[in-house]
Amino acid sequence: MRSLFSFVLVSLLALPAWACETPICPTDPNTLDLSRRITFDDLPSSFGVGRLINGILEQDGARFGERFAGQDLGRDGTFDRVNGTALAPLTLLPGAPNQSLGILRLMRTSVLQGHGPAGYPRTEAVGEGAIAVIFDWDQSAIALDIRGGEQGFATLTFLARDGQVIDSHTLGPLSEATYGFARKDDRPDIAGLLITNSDPEGIALDNLRFDRLAALSLLRTQEPQHP
Repeated sequence: MRSLFSFVLVSLLALPAWACETPICPTDPNTLDLSRRITFDDLPSSFGVGRLINGILEQDGARFGERFAGQDLGRDGTFDRVNGTALAPLTLLPGAPNQSLGILRLMRTSVLQGHGPAGYPRTEAVGEGAIAVIFDWDQSAIALDIRGGEQGFATLTFLARDGQVIDSHTLGPLSEATYGFARKDDRPDIAGLLITNSDPEGIALDNLRFDRLAALSLLRTQEPQHP
């Protein structure tokens, strides 16, 4: 029984990385055992242009802002563009007043979106701003839902605690979908995530999942012990 459990555990650890040829691999999110999820459903929200958040949004295990210290904010039409190298240690920055984050109500769920250069409460700002995430502890895998998406594109940049870029992925043409990402060799060094987009209607973030190592640690504690 113990050898069987060990085989299953090793298989779980190896699953996302076995065919990985890049530092971070797109992965079927259903294969990732992620113990923590941020839904935004417990936050005040509204329909239309949503409810404005100025400053940093604190959630359990992660914080949300616009970009990281050392990076510059530019624009491409009505979209945020983030340039430059983040400083060490990785430090989250909010956007300018009315150009940071918002919580938007979509039917039965609430989502996080960034306000672009047009600024809140203009409709052309909704979903066109950058979203930055910093985790309280380094991660080896994450999953997330992209809401909205009208055949545009989004760029996800993964950063280490020293501000260096680990990898970057462009997603698209976009529709509403769930994405998973795992670090090659299951290395836990993803400290931050930056999301920008060029979708005609903008995008939003929902159901951010992380903390894979905690789930695997739980499996290890359940391994049968023999005297």
